[in-house]
Amino acid sequence: MTISVLLADDQAMVRSGLRFILEDQPDISVVAEASDGVEAIELARRLRPDVCLVDIRMPRLDGIEVTRALAGPGNPNPLRVIVVTTFDLDEYVYGALRGGAVGFVLKDAGPALLVEAVRAANVGDALVSPSITLRLLRHLTAVGAPSARVPGRPLSERETEVVRAIARGRKNQEIAAELFISVSTVKSHVSGIQTKLGVRNRVEIAAWAWENRIVGNP
Repeated sequence: MTISVLLADDQAMVRSGLRFILEDQPDISVVAEASDGVEAIELARRLRPDVCLVDIRMPRLDGIEVTRALAGPGNPNPLRVIVVTTFDLDEYVYGALRGGAVGFVLKDAGPALLVEAVRAANVGDALVSPSITLRLLRHLTAVGAPSARVPGRPLSERETEVVRAIARGRKNQEIAAELFISVSTVKSHVSGIQTKLGVRNRVEIAAWAWENRIVGNP
């Protein structure tokens, strides 16, 4: 099935470049473009694309506000939002993460990683690449983040291992191979971890891990 994508960026050349990269893939189709945050929300709610690729800084409403509107807490039908960042705006990115973003892409990340990000978001595999996730979350931790939440129930030793792997950007198949367990068991652990931590996706699991300093350098 084709993955439908909404592009939201105030620069026409950027949108054109992203569209060219994505539509070069047989399984991805750009269904709409928005030049500001208000237009992005309107189009996303009307078209319900599989993935929304949203710039962090846009006129009228920025990427954080767009993310909250489309994927924020309490949203009964959240959309999958990937935030596009230049990495020097991490204070904004953290707000987007807490607003429900499922992934982050650097504007200069390259075509392959952009495509990987869209495909990963489409299947709910929020962490795209350690090269992005680790640098981002380390920086957020270094500059100071809100107080971490304490789990309602403590994580088991195996769940903690899964959390560490997620925080390092590992995908389910990689976690299964590292821990010598099945992919279905990994998925079960991830679901249980989300329930215990009160988070909605893998990005928030990773953020929780870095906030609690339970992830050492790989």
